[in-house]
Amino acid sequence: MALITAHWGLDGIIVLTTLVTAAYLFMTRKFNYWKNRGVTELQPTPFFGNFTDCMLFKKSPGYLMKDFYDQGKGLPYLGFFILDKPVLLIRDRELVKDVLIKDFNYFADRYSTADTKDRMGYVNLFFLKNPAWKILRGKLTPFFSSGKLKKMFELMVEVAKNVDTCLESLELVGEGKEMEVKDITAKYSIDMIACTAFGFNVNSLNNPDAEFLKYAKIIFEIDIVRGLEFFAMFFLPSIIKWTGTKSFGKATEFLREVFWQAINERMKSDVKRHDLIDILIELKKSHGDQDVGGFKFDGDDLVAQAAIFFTGGFESSTTTITFTLYELAVYPEIQDRVRKEIFDALERSDGKITYDMIMSLSYLDMVVSEILRKYPPLPFLDRVTTNTYKVPDSDLVLEKDTPIYVSMLGMHYDPEYFPDPEKFDPERFNEENKRNIPSCAYFPFGEGPHSCIGLRLGLLQSKLGIIKILINYEVTPSRKTLIPMVFDPKALATSPLGGGMYLNIRKVKNGTNLK
Repeated sequence: MALITAHWGLDGIIVLTTLVTAAYLFMTRKFNYWKNRGVTELQPTPFFGNFTDCMLFKKSPGYLMKDFYDQGKGLPYLGFFILDKPVLLIRDRELVKDVLIKDFNYFADRYSTADTKDRMGYVNLFFLKNPAWKILRGKLTPFFSSGKLKKMFELMVEVAKNVDTCLESLELVGEGKEMEVKDITAKYSIDMIACTAFGFNVNSLNNPDAEFLKYAKIIFEIDIVRGLEFFAMFFLPSIIKWTGTKSFGKATEFLREVFWQAINERMKSDVKRHDLIDILIELKKSHGDQDVGGFKFDGDDLVAQAAIFFTGGFESSTTTITFTLYELAVYPEIQDRVRKEIFDALERSDGKITYDMIMSLSYLDMVVSEILRKYPPLPFLDRVTTNTYKVPDSDLVLEKDTPIYVSMLGMHYDPEYFPDPEKFDPERFNEENKRNIPSCAYFPFGEGPHSCIGLRLGLLQSKLGIIKILINYEVTPSRKTLIPMVFDPKALATSPLGGGMYLNIRKVKNGTNLK
């Protein structure tokens, strides 16, 4: 005789039904959370909430939240659910300004996080929480001043010469060759950030076996496992401690070893390069025994800053240069205008690429600005309420620890701010039109105190890389070029389907020799 009925099979059905019902009730218990607060909410699906397409890798999170943004047209905000977690997506530009700038103290932390046991992930400047974040940010900011950028620019130009060597070795004459250009831009970005921030001569452009390149690609590898790890860090941080996920994945040990070696060798030699390694050494010497909100200026806590600047600088520059080349290939008339502006500037600078020369390229700046509108490296922003917060001009009160998201793509593609948003149009950012873009409608590197600390360095090295390619080479679509662009649903950051970008590259007849 069975436990409940006369048949074991029937008992099994009853138990299974009870478990499924209990799980269903548990996972849907909060599904009226936003309705009860007078907030329009998207209809969730049991167990997945509104993230079914992301969990099944049908759509990337950034583009799913753009869909949410579009569905909420006319609303200041709308509620949705990640599994059973109530989350708020804010759409109103003034409210975005409140969250990112005016009332920053209520939203000073990101919702995303790494495992507390993964010190290199948990305490780097990207994930670090207040009050340690504010103190560390202030200590690291001087490295990215315009004065520091000018001092390191000559070094950047020397590193960029590797682009010439690499492309010349490929003999891109005549009709040229179809190439995976993201591979080239990734190598360039690796060489640049490794040299300027850490003093490493990597030269991955001419050394395909360079370890830095190998491990950088591992960090951002687009596969199901890595996709789930990034998804958990940014959208399900409460489960991170159970997964053993590491922010830098299999590259963690390599980054720890190579950066500690660089710090120790620099301390032993007492050589000053005025780069990020020098700043980290100074922090270690002056604050090594100090504990700030659980953060220490030593050990993995310190080397974590080198790791996040390396990976962040690599990914953002690679994305920016790659999509710039893509749009210039699709729009040859814009490519020709950029190249002409570069040649004209070189004539004025006696053929020499200088910091001031790059700063004078107004049309290139417009092109890159439009690229960052269409293809921001990280297409959304996340915050979490650190205290109870009353939304201005409403009756809505947000509880502490409520996740908040801003769809960067949603706002960048909103026709209210950018008419005909699918069109690639650098003229949106000419001096007259740029003044008409309202605040907090365009923020490819974030906005407010939490904006990207390496913004100026990233833009400078991206523009330099674009210049080095366009001076002597022309890019055109190839048979593998995705037109229109298709994005990889497994990637958290903005990435072409499959991770690669194929274009045809050939040498131009009116290339120039540079000093």
